[in-house]
Amino acid sequence: MAALAKEKTVAVAGAGTMGAGIAQVAAAAGHRVLLFDSQPGAVERGRMAVAEGLARLVERKRMAAEDVDILMARIRSAGQIAELAGAALVIEAIAEDMAAKKALFRALEDVVAPDAILASNTSSLSITEIAGALRHPERVAGLHFFNPAPIMPLVEVIAGFGTAASVMDTLMATASAWGKKPVRCASTPGFLGNRVARPFYGEALRALEEGVTDVPTYDAILREAAGFRMGPFELLDLVGIDINWAVTHAVHDAYFHDPRFKPFRIQGEMIASGRLGRKSGRGFYDYRAGAEKPMPRTAPRAEPPANATIEGDLGPAAALVPRLAKTGVLIRRIANSAAATLDAREIAHLHGAILGPKFRLALSDGRTATERMASDGGLALILFDLALDYAATPRLALAKADQAAGDALAEACGLLQEAGIAVSVIDDAPGMAALRTVAMLANFSADAVHAGIADAAGVDLAMQVGFNYPRGPLAWAEQLGLVFVVRVLDNLARTYGEDRYRASPLLRRKAASGGSFHG
Repeated sequence: MAALAKEKTVAVAGAGTMGAGIAQVAAAAGHRVLLFDSQPGAVERGRMAVAEGLARLVERKRMAAEDVDILMARIRSAGQIAELAGAALVIEAIAEDMAAKKALFRALEDVVAPDAILASNTSSLSITEIAGALRHPERVAGLHFFNPAPIMPLVEVIAGFGTAASVMDTLMATASAWGKKPVRCASTPGFLGNRVARPFYGEALRALEEGVTDVPTYDAILREAAGFRMGPFELLDLVGIDINWAVTHAVHDAYFHDPRFKPFRIQGEMIASGRLGRKSGRGFYDYRAGAEKPMPRTAPRAEPPANATIEGDLGPAAALVPRLAKTGVLIRRIANSAAATLDAREIAHLHGAILGPKFRLALSDGRTATERMASDGGLALILFDLALDYAATPRLALAKADQAAGDALAEACGLLQEAGIAVSVIDDAPGMAALRTVAMLANFSADAVHAGIADAAGVDLAMQVGFNYPRGPLAWAEQLGLVFVVRVLDNLARTYGEDRYRASPLLRRKAASGGSFHG
């Protein structure tokens, strides 16, 4: 199906930040755009916002002044909804209120041509319900742009229960022609991105409630070690703690209080105290004038051991080996003695460890260090967290077993510091910080595929281009090993005794079969 022809008129109903931004995108693609808003003065303010944004591009020499004039000439004001009659595509971008959206779509249906497409930019409301109020629900779909619309590449193209396949195809092609990265998904609470992203915030909030570490340290681990553009608390402050709270509640309620989507009390406490994030001056961080930015906790410099032994294969952390070999510490390698009693399939997913004179350093598998040391015995156990790239990571989180002496932790810190890695010591929490977050993101992604919300490629694309994740969650899980990811989730579920961490049936099936999400 071809994209909407440039000769076709696009209408945008709602001239706020999102509506004005969408109008700019359509006009930049060559369409004549009608911008409508029922609020007096809103269209003029919307056009002014577009003009001011484009003027800044001219100042930065990223756009020519004459091109701005051409683009702005394509965006015309519509004073009455009847003036949208000639539009081939109408994109609604009004407030997130179901009754208001239904009323607008009913009015639009009475005005536009029978073959015109009606799309909603809603970020959370049901496309099926919006369309259900119309005589022809088959022409209604979601076209969810991310803010700011002219910059963010992701567009979720959302099918309601009755949306025609031809409508979806046209919107997918049109979004691509407009320079966007469209992802096809089904109408479901949170759609795709906001549904899959829940654990990024949720696991951080749980860790804070449990005292795993402080806010700047947790953010530093997710940012510097796991490679996310921003830490979860930084992102909550940017988005607005109240906005995220509302989305979390909406998804939780829509899924009949499924514990996977449970909100966390501390977020409500923040809102009650007026700490909403950047917009209120205070959130998890203090943005007021003169406020100092808190630094993450970093372990003091410690003496490294004279030698260390790599036992077996470190699996996802294998890149640590050559990095450690470049230090002044004498490194030798031996086979994994624990593998002697295991079959070939188990051996393939058994990660080794780094042994020092006083410590055993191993990648977390979702259990606490205390539990693992109690069952395995041996040297004082220190666990390290997941990193996106162990060959280059500037930071790693460590957690020691309760039975381990402090000098064992210091020696392990010294080894990693010798390799140029800053160490953040956190409490002995199951799954630590980065690992539990990535495992849960992969789990939610697999569940979205299992539920038919989107395909694996669409999920990974959405989280990378829409949420700036360093790697698609499903591709990341495959790189770690699906059996390992399931093991982490099972250990979290057993430790907490909660259904929150139940592994997706599809993830478990792929792990059992040795299959892939991408082929």
